[in-house]
Amino acid sequence: MITRQQGLNFLNTKLINKNIIKHMIATEALMGGVFDVLKTEGKTDTELGGSKEEWQMAGLMHDGDYVENVPMDKQGVVIGQWLKESGFDVPDNVVHAMAAHNDSTGTESQNLMDWTIRIGDSLTGLIVASALILPSKKLADVTPEKVLKRFKEKSFARGSRREEIAMCENKLGLPLSEFVAISLKAMQNAAGEIGL
Repeated sequence: MITRQQGLNFLNTKLINKNIIKHMIATEALMGGVFDVLKTEGKTDTELGGSKEEWQMAGLMHDGDYVENVPMDKQGVVIGQWLKESGFDVPDNVVHAMAAHNDSTGTESQNLMDWTIRIGDSLTGLIVASALILPSKKLADVTPEKVLKRFKEKSFARGSRREEIAMCENKLGLPLSEFVAISLKAMQNAAGEIGL
């Protein structure tokens, strides 16, 4: 499978906006954190839909085609094509998860990896926005309670698809408060790379 460093190098050649790369590093962290919890709770390999490395790679690369010349209904699909055309080994389940994260592609979520990337994608933005309004602008100073408070404020971080984030209980078996806490902790562990 493509290595993390190869993935980062590829993203840096394709994307001018480095904030998108930071968003994908945040999603990679979230994916790893949620995987660990679901695995501990006894989810089967079939339910999980992939290894921890595959979950994280899907998170790291999912918006790698978020560029002007890729239409919205292809965003998440084209990145898989680009990687394969460039000679990288990208498992089919990772390609599928990247496509499934974007509802516009019509790719159905089939397992916990697919649902986690779709649900977690918007949560990373809400968590980052919660950090940016603090005087320190640091993830370390964000608490789950602050994120949950901002979740209820519809005018805050309007781009965050709250209806998708709220699917965590139904699709992942994680209450919103737990999903936020797991995701925030994972992102705090990657704060240096995220730049917050």
